[in-house]
Amino acid sequence: MSQALRNTLLSLRDLIVSAGPLAFLAVGLLVLAYWWLNPNPPKTVTLATGPAQSAYEEFGKRYQKALAADGIEVTLLPSEGSSHNLQLLREGKADVAFVQGGTAELLPDDPDELVSLGNLFVEPVWLFYRTETAQRMYNTPRLDGLRQLRGLHVNVGSQGSGVPTLMERLLEANKVERGAVKLSRLDQTPATVDFLAGKLDALVFASAPESLMVQMLLQTPGVQLLDFAQHEAYARRFPFLTPVTLPRGVVDLASNVPVRDVRLVASTTSLLAREGTHPALLTLFAQNAQKLHGGAGWFNRAREFPNARNSELPIAKEADRAMNEAVPMLQRYLPFWIANLIERMWLVLGILLAIMLPLSRIVPPLYQFRVRSRVFRWYGRLREIENDLEMGKSDPATLLRTLDSLEAQAEKVSVPLSYADELYALRNHIHLVRKKLLRASGGAGGSTDHSTPGEGMTENSMKGTGSAAGTGH
Repeated sequence: MSQALRNTLLSLRDLIVSAGPLAFLAVGLLVLAYWWLNPNPPKTVTLATGPAQSAYEEFGKRYQKALAADGIEVTLLPSEGSSHNLQLLREGKADVAFVQGGTAELLPDDPDELVSLGNLFVEPVWLFYRTETAQRMYNTPRLDGLRQLRGLHVNVGSQGSGVPTLMERLLEANKVERGAVKLSRLDQTPATVDFLAGKLDALVFASAPESLMVQMLLQTPGVQLLDFAQHEAYARRFPFLTPVTLPRGVVDLASNVPVRDVRLVASTTSLLAREGTHPALLTLFAQNAQKLHGGAGWFNRAREFPNARNSELPIAKEADRAMNEAVPMLQRYLPFWIANLIERMWLVLGILLAIMLPLSRIVPPLYQFRVRSRVFRWYGRLREIENDLEMGKSDPATLLRTLDSLEAQAEKVSVPLSYADELYALRNHIHLVRKKLLRASGGAGGSTDHSTPGEGMTENSMKGTGSAAGTGH
């Protein structure tokens, strides 16, 4: 190894050792901040959806595909419906879920444990009935109110869907006595099969129009959709309901389906999450909600959803930011996990920088001390040799041998070129002490007194330099 390379490596080592404690402190603080902030989300999240072929299931698949692009695996958890989803959130079995307003009573602890990511869409109450049933019971092909359900066999869905609770409240408001309507609680798919087979007179469920069941039943011959003529009155009586209208021909313009405007009542579905869900996951769901639910639909204009109107639970700050602010600039150009890491760590990095900049000023003095101490530590032994000579503890010949050993070791010292003057000063002082020993032993010193810089220095100046170097460093 060349001397130049050796000196370079030596200087690098000294610099690393000098700056090591500061670097260790910085890394430690960064690790602590990373652990505290937990900036990167878990790779999996559980989304409670709904029954098979429901709108919740369809939207769940869309969220699954959207979050997969950012490396997040969304596990879809089928459920009985809205009420069941709310229970899954409370039990911690789901991280995020679709929940329909008015289908379940909120518990006192829910505002502290759950947050809303915004209202996503409206879910009308779809009450389909058979034309032949209306003709048989009332000698008319159309029904115009819930009171006409007396004596009919109606499926209101499973308890977990929340629709049974909603229908009980609506029937009670219409003064329909318990037992006047034969209610069954089959899941959506088997209930639809029985309905089409003539085993049920009517079928009720709350769902977004994207539901495959809704799309199919709206276009099935012999099946009618109940017109809620009093939908404005329902909205006044029940704050969680909204009056909506299914426009004529919106399902199929060519076939004019439906043949007239149909008045409906609808509840609003929200995306709820547990309070402890990672903020980055909430951000991803909230941002993708803008893409998936921001378009125009049968019952809303473009950009009407998502919104935070009349929310029964606190709106997560991540959702509020997604609804009211543009996508952060970093996320436009960087992968989500990198942008999220920078956004969550930038404040910590700023604080660390403010702390480390003043502390970094101690690195150059430490480096200087470490390099110079490699030279100055020999001045202590050099001073001992002088003291032994002055006090007569050892004879000059013995001290000369000790000095030769010291010089041999000092010649092996390597320092950066910028500190070479310190090394040459040490060698010069060794030479001066040798001259003093030779004079004390009675020798002329001519044969060993090689011409060196500093020969003209006085012994007093040498002592002063050596003592200062030995004590000051």
